[in-house]
Amino acid sequence: MEIEKGIMKRFLRKLVNLNIWGGRHTELINLKKALPRHLRGTKESNKAIKELLNREFLTIKISTGESHVSLNSHKQEEIYKFLEEE
Repeated sequence: MEIEKGIMKRFLRKLVNLNIWGGRHTELINLKKALPRHLRGTKESNKAIKELLNREFLTIKISTGESHVSLNSHKQEEIYKFLEEE
């Protein structure tokens, strides 16, 4: 679970730094590029994405036949609190 939480924080930090909120979105493959190569296709990274979707931190959109994600602007305060946790 600790690895998944670290992966979740890394995904969120990447999207926050790129300012991907609400209407702006990026392809899911680009999000996985925030991880080292040996973690990109693992079940931990997939579980981390599912957990972020379950917590409604991410919104998903199908665009150009690919899955695109963005941060949920309604959960902004919760996202920042999650990133500040140890």
